[in-house]
Amino acid sequence: MIELKCYRGHIRNWEALCKELGLDSTMSREAREEAILLQGYAKWGKDIADHLYGMFAFALYDTDAQELFCVRDQFGTKPFYYYETADGRLLYGTMIRDILGQDGFVKELNESMLQIYMTLTYVAGEDTFFKGVKKLMPGHWLTFKDGRLALHRYWKPEFHPDETKTLDEWADEIHTTLGQMMREVKTPDETAESFLSGGVDSSYVLAMSDAKRADSCGYDEERFDESRVAAVTAKLLGVEHSVAKIGPEDFFGIVPYTMYHMEQPLGDASAIVFTLGCNATAQHTKLCYSGEGADEFFGGYNMYRNAERYGDNLRTFYVGNTNIMKEDEKQRILKHYDPSVLPINLVKYIYEETEGLDPLTKMSDVDIQIWLEGDIYLNVDKMSTAAGLEIRMPLTDRRIFDIASRMPSRFKVTEEQNKVAFRTAAAKVLPEEIAFRKKLGFIVPVRIWLADENYNADVRRLFASDIAEQFFNVDEIQAIYKDYVGGNSDNWRKIWTIYTFLVWYEEYFVKR
Repeated sequence: MIELKCYRGHIRNWEALCKELGLDSTMSREAREEAILLQGYAKWGKDIADHLYGMFAFALYDTDAQELFCVRDQFGTKPFYYYETADGRLLYGTMIRDILGQDGFVKELNESMLQIYMTLTYVAGEDTFFKGVKKLMPGHWLTFKDGRLALHRYWKPEFHPDETKTLDEWADEIHTTLGQMMREVKTPDETAESFLSGGVDSSYVLAMSDAKRADSCGYDEERFDESRVAAVTAKLLGVEHSVAKIGPEDFFGIVPYTMYHMEQPLGDASAIVFTLGCNATAQHTKLCYSGEGADEFFGGYNMYRNAERYGDNLRTFYVGNTNIMKEDEKQRILKHYDPSVLPINLVKYIYEETEGLDPLTKMSDVDIQIWLEGDIYLNVDKMSTAAGLEIRMPLTDRRIFDIASRMPSRFKVTEEQNKVAFRTAAAKVLPEEIAFRKKLGFIVPVRIWLADENYNADVRRLFASDIAEQFFNVDEIQAIYKDYVGGNSDNWRKIWTIYTFLVWYEEYFVKR
């Protein structure tokens, strides 16, 4: 007998699976997806994930074989954690908090992770800040039987450039495939809204969807506020548009809530804005689309235009989308620095897998395997779940990635433009000024707010606290802060990354 122990996700190809597995497709979503997992495992065994499209992390127990099977989807859109106890049991769940309260768990800080965090601003790789708690990595499954744990990687990104197609043909394939995703991403009886920034990804998803309302975040600081551009897009597409206006009091006030529900510290300031956006959107819907995935798949980041210039040097320094602090600076700042704990070690296997491929492909693959899982998808999952909001990401799909994996890099990035083929596809339903609008990123006025004593009292408190004294040479971090207030705005990311760690630590190791 197979038992479903835990599951979170959304299976997109449920209609085809119900037909193949002989299941009643009129069941409720909860019953239907449980039946798909149980019958799918009975039919395909440990290959079940190869047959699923969508977002998922789940655990099944075979009572006859007395074996636990746990799996996470190919891109890591849903998290899964596990912990081996001293007496040989396995604790597991889709939330770290599923594990923390269980018998046999010993709560200890994994301080070595702080060195990784201080460079990347997020928790990368299989280890977490809780000693012994590990992430099941994307595209992996595990089994646990007779006290023995076994890990297996069932999927990895592979790239095989096809030089036979034109730009227009690539754009057509993207557009046709996204149309298929939009038909699968929800059922006719569901009503969804769509997050909307000023960028092409969310605009394209909205244009291809049946959403009647778009949701944005905005600021009084006009140069940071993309909601004005989003409003133009929403009006053009004939949908209602709501804006959650965010001020510094809202922003700083919700940081402890965000770090608690994130379960790991995250130094991405946009995560705080996303938290507020999710909470506002959840007031009027329980289902929302979002546009994650296209940047990493199709060459969306401005830094990708430097790929050829970096060349083979990439393997010496490129560890993902963020790299804010070098080793010599961390050595000065941290009380306990270990020279063997280096972020570059996390991505060596990716460079081995992409040997012989072009520099852009190597950069993209690092971000797909490390940055997406550790930052973007973590943020989407944790903050939407905390708000009671379900987010579905049509652009994150193996069938979308399959296009990107075959597309030569020249159709992704040129010296003048990023995401070329993707933007060309989007221009089929959007005006060119939107489809080809310069990428700004999810920018936040925190770089201004951090220096304002009207709002940064908690930052100053924690930088001078006993917690900070425990991990940092306080004089060094105070010097970074003083330099920032004195006009070196580039330091804001370092300050924010240190601060979010201190907030997270206080939430999990001081208050609780």
